[in-house]
Amino acid sequence: MRQGPLAGRYPAVAAMVAFALIPYLVLSAALQPISPIIADQLGMSTKAMSLTSGMANAGYALGTVLSVQLAQHLPQRRLLIAYAALLVVGSVLAAAARSAGPFIAGHILQGLCTSLLLIAAVPPLIIGYPASKLRLTAIILNLSIFGAVALGPVIGGIQADAHAWRPLFWVIAAIAVAALALSTLTFEDSPPADRSAPVDPVGVALAGAGCLAAFYGASTLVTHRFLDLSTFLPLIGGLVLIVALMVHQYRARRPILMVRPLASTFPVAGISVAMCTAAAGVSATGLTVAMLLDRYSPLHAGLLFLPEFGAAAVTAVVFAAVFRTRLLHYFALTGLVLLSAGIVVIEGVIPPTEARALIGSALIGVGLGASVAPALFIAGFSVRNYALQRVFAIVELLRAVAAFMIAPILLHVATTVGHSEASGIRTALWICFGLSAGGALLAISLYTLGGVRPPTPVMERWFAGERPAWDSPSLLAAIRRRAARRGARARARTEP
Repeated sequence: MRQGPLAGRYPAVAAMVAFALIPYLVLSAALQPISPIIADQLGMSTKAMSLTSGMANAGYALGTVLSVQLAQHLPQRRLLIAYAALLVVGSVLAAAARSAGPFIAGHILQGLCTSLLLIAAVPPLIIGYPASKLRLTAIILNLSIFGAVALGPVIGGIQADAHAWRPLFWVIAAIAVAALALSTLTFEDSPPADRSAPVDPVGVALAGAGCLAAFYGASTLVTHRFLDLSTFLPLIGGLVLIVALMVHQYRARRPILMVRPLASTFPVAGISVAMCTAAAGVSATGLTVAMLLDRYSPLHAGLLFLPEFGAAAVTAVVFAAVFRTRLLHYFALTGLVLLSAGIVVIEGVIPPTEARALIGSALIGVGLGASVAPALFIAGFSVRNYALQRVFAIVELLRAVAAFMIAPILLHVATTVGHSEASGIRTALWICFGLSAGGALLAISLYTLGGVRPPTPVMERWFAGERPAWDSPSLLAAIRRRAARRGARARARTEP
């Protein structure tokens, strides 16, 4: 078996995963203040810039499904190197672009390749090393994903204040080159996951068409009304196709995604928490950045979001301390509560004062870091570890749809609803609050109706691949048990 000189070295593999995830996730949060500068220098309209971002996000969502399908039939580590190479190509194209075409192609490649790398690289880092490494892995993943997102507004503000964007994109390209170098140095040739698995063109087509249509419709809201046919039809049609994908995967005998095994109490609660947190947190951050940019310089506005990164870093450490205990479940709910509190703080004064922005951004950072990562593991611990790649794929697909599609819709609400801009923003923020608070209530209800208290994961059997880390009760198990007991008593009374 061919191997690179750093094969199996945990620090090198962990660094490779971090460098693979950071570039696009930083950009996705940093683009808002620098988008006008990019559009002006490359001759792009506001609509074209919005569509570019939307299609990159669509690529990110689609890549989650595509990565799993390709991994079934092609050598997985070779694919990883190919994804990293394409990420370098996309990053260089975007950074060196002198016109709209190369920038658009490069940024879309960045979105697609990031999710391809995430699904291909993260599960092996989790289950490919001893359980003693899992706490450190949890910190690395939390910081790489949510720390990068939290740092985005600060970096974007710094670049916008300098009226530049290429330095950021060249740094991103350099990080992508480092990811490619490390993926080569840590290479361990591995076979396809399952050559006998069927190719599912219907599933890939539904994912592709659904993501492209939904994100296209959401992106056009910068220049169109919600009920315009060119916006409404692709947006709703795309969502219908994504729902059809879930139904198709649930009913398929050998699906790409693990939908049926996740249809129980803990995974459904975890996925619901991830979706609600992503939708509320990303939207609230975007709305807050927009308000602050109207009041302060880009650098000043960006620095007001620095507590979000600090909070995300602290949360990552706390997460590593609790994720092997029953507190993992409570930690996710606590994150939603704190996210809701952060939204209320921001909403109290429109636009927010410096103090409110600092406190609100810190609470939002805690909410994002404390909810989404635990939700991923709550779903992952509910199945055997060999299915982790497919579990992460479905969670990331739904999280991406919630985060990147809801945010443009709520930004549209903020500019079109109410008698003033302040009232529109307040309405959008209250919707964010409803999403976060509703997610917490939904998760609590699922646990209650499942008739179960949060358990402690049994890591030994999960790492051994023997069983899930815990047994997740079926949905509405408590109601079903009560109904079964009533039925048994009724039959007993009628028997002679």
